[in-house]
Amino acid sequence: MLSVAEALAKVIEGVSLLSPEQVALPDALGRVLAADVASRVTHPPANVSAMDGYAVKAADVEKIPVTLKQIGVSQAGGRFSGSINAGETVRIFTGAPLPDGTDAIVIQEDTDSDGDSITVKEAVAEGNFIRPAGLDFKEGDVLLKAGKVMTARDVGLAAGMNVPWLSVRRRPRIAFTATGDEVVMPGDPLGPDQIISSNSIALGAYIRALGGEPLDLGIARDSEESLRHVIEGAKGSDMLVTMGGASVGDFDFVKTVLGEEGLDLGFYKVAMRPGKPLIFGRLGDIPVLGLPGNPVSAGVTSVIFLKAAIARMLGADAENAPVKMAVLGADMKANDFRQDYVRARLVPDDAGNMVATPFERQDSSMMARLADADCLIVRPPDAAPAKKGSTVEIVTFGDGAVLF
Repeated sequence: MLSVAEALAKVIEGVSLLSPEQVALPDALGRVLAADVASRVTHPPANVSAMDGYAVKAADVEKIPVTLKQIGVSQAGGRFSGSINAGETVRIFTGAPLPDGTDAIVIQEDTDSDGDSITVKEAVAEGNFIRPAGLDFKEGDVLLKAGKVMTARDVGLAAGMNVPWLSVRRRPRIAFTATGDEVVMPGDPLGPDQIISSNSIALGAYIRALGGEPLDLGIARDSEESLRHVIEGAKGSDMLVTMGGASVGDFDFVKTVLGEEGLDLGFYKVAMRPGKPLIFGRLGDIPVLGLPGNPVSAGVTSVIFLKAAIARMLGADAENAPVKMAVLGADMKANDFRQDYVRARLVPDDAGNMVATPFERQDSSMMARLADADCLIVRPPDAAPAKKGSTVEIVTFGDGAVLF
């Protein structure tokens, strides 16, 4: 039985980086950059005013009060085209270019005006309230790196960089199927021995949240013919994900059928809880990830393995993501040989420390507990008992706009 680290390495190694495609900037939210992005402009393009007021020569206002003559106006989109001499000033508004010959801004609150006579009541130093050209960035500056997931802020930055198109990784097409005669889709008639296939709906949402395009192949019934028919529909996809049918029961035949179809098995079973009956391999050119059938097991293995696989396809550096730590909110018993992923709430204490408190019951069928959880507490194999207040590693379900 492989460790989580060994299995994760095999999954990452077993999928390939996808090709890039061009998208218009408004469509780039949530996409992963395939190439660095350099600015096509300098921002601001010239020295501009940071305040509403008057552009002056600092030397003219060393001794105050002093009266200057206003000779023009400079505003954003309508600069003053002349230059000023000693004793002169130009009315200026925020974001407007500085007139030639000026080197400081006096804010309007520190002046009195009488027609074109402007009395300055406060001295200012050279550079006062001026944003120099290139303060934000300069033409050629690389501000967005390949592998970055584009946020709304990044989209705004790219717009300011005058970049209308971006090279991003193609979204991976992830085909998936649930298995079993006992599952029906939400809203369908429910027989006395049947359950709702929450896994199918959840997995489609997981795939979309992680940056993939879900391709629902439907439910494979408990027959080899049905499963083979569903597998046929995965052709042309970037990955096939199955759910259920991977343990040792008489009707859990996914591994057998995939093997007969030519699956090159990478591993079967991982030393983790929940999620032990996990399959990974290749069916021709298609990577195959076989998730457990229990809803929580499917969710946890998606967080750990499916997320890493999709990140690898997109060129995101998920395998080197920083480890997150939290304060343990309750005592925990010693662990056995399997790595445990314990559902927990994550809340700040009075000192601002994030405290992870595990739910008392951790049954892998309890979907409501998974939905209530803010994180997973990672308990390494053979971990000693952990006391409340100690530090533990956690896995969160997503940051920012990622709705996992």
